[in-house]
Amino acid sequence: MVTPKRRYAAVRQAVAWCYRGGSISAEPRINDRIRVPEVRLVGPSGEQVGIVPLAKALELAQEYDLDLVEVAANARPPVCKLMDYGKFKYESAMKAREARKNQAHTVIKEMKLRPKIDPHDYDTKKGHVVRFLKQGDKVKITIMFRGREQSRPELGFRLLQRLASDVEDLGFIESNPKQDGRNMIMVLGPHKKKTEAMAEAREAQAARKAERQGGVAAEQSVDEPAEEPAEEPTEEHAQA
Repeated sequence: MVTPKRRYAAVRQAVAWCYRGGSISAEPRINDRIRVPEVRLVGPSGEQVGIVPLAKALELAQEYDLDLVEVAANARPPVCKLMDYGKFKYESAMKAREARKNQAHTVIKEMKLRPKIDPHDYDTKKGHVVRFLKQGDKVKITIMFRGREQSRPELGFRLLQRLASDVEDLGFIESNPKQDGRNMIMVLGPHKKKTEAMAEAREAQAARKAERQGGVAAEQSVDEPAEEPAEEPTEEHAQA
């Protein structure tokens, strides 16, 4: 019978083993690391070979100069495939990298304003909001009330409505203005998705790069000296 004390000791030992670097590997077993009597073999082109002894599968892998990779360990028998494991790992890493590159994380930016904001400051703040929305990010607008301003919440409400109207071509009101203590909060959402904004940014960057390279090429062509015209023969040369 396993007592709670022994069970606790076993858990502690397992945890200690993991911290010493003995965590279970997420990579599949390949070649000699496969320890089963037989496998369901899949060929290099995806063709079904069938259930074969492990020794036969390893022999075929050596014949094709490929690796025997266990792709479905929980199957009975396990499914193994003949492949170039190094190339497979490289291609998988590149796909994961491309997926992370194209992955869109919606970020909530925050912009704080005062009810009696200066017109110049308002234009500056609005410019930041426009930039955030173009990037595909949400924007949390916070109106901060101080002192007697708390008795005039309509000032903050009108300011939020004005800002939403000024950027309506780029974003929409996702969360209507609401009072939160001394502050009034509104959330603007972008019309463009994050992935679309990222794609447009990459295209604009590529266009700027191509334009710079074209300008450099044009400058180099202007700096090159023009070829001198061939000297026309004089009368003396003609008589000779």
